[in-house]
Amino acid sequence: MANREALRELQSRLASRLQAARTEGVQSAWLAVEAAGTRYLFPLTQSGEIFPYAATQPVPYTRHWFLGVSNLRGGLYGVVDLASYVGGQAPLQRSDAGRAESRLVALNALLEINCALLIDRLAGLRGMESFTSSCAAPEGSPDYFGSGYTDAIGAYWQEINLQALSQQPQFLSISA
Repeated sequence: MANREALRELQSRLASRLQAARTEGVQSAWLAVEAAGTRYLFPLTQSGEIFPYAATQPVPYTRHWFLGVSNLRGGLYGVVDLASYVGGQAPLQRSDAGRAESRLVALNALLEINCALLIDRLAGLRGMESFTSSCAAPEGSPDYFGSGYTDAIGAYWQEINLQALSQQPQFLSISA
C-alpha cells in the first residue's frame, strides 16, 4: 500500500510539473524515461498522458513490437513496446515487479494518433540545465532520433521526436 501511495504521489508531482512546464513556456523540456536499460527523452509538447501498465488485447498478424490495443480512459490506443521497436528485437518478458514500474506514455492528442509507448520506468522531467553536453544523433540512427545529451553523472540520454516517430511508415504499418 505504501508503494502505491508513493507512486500516486510521484505521478501527481509529475503531472503538476508537466502542467507548470507547459504553462510557463519552458524551452527544451523533456519527459525522461527508460526502456530496456536505454535512457530516452520525449519532448513535453509531444508527450501525452501517462498511464499505469495496462493489459493489452493482442491483435493477430501484427509486428512483434505492437503489443495490441488497450482501453485508456475510454479511448482505444495501440500499444508499442518502445525498446522492441527501436532495438528490433522481441519484446522483453517483464516480471511482476517490472510490470509494476512500467508505464504507458500516450502520444499528444495533437499528433492525431492513438498510440501509447510502453516504457520500463519514468525518470522524471529534464530541462537543458540537467545536461552538461549535447551532440547530434549518432550516425545511421533513425530519423526520429533527435540530439543526444549527457548528464552530470555521464549518463547518455537519446531524444526521440515523437512527431517524427508517429509519421514513420514502419511505425504506421503494424501488419506482420
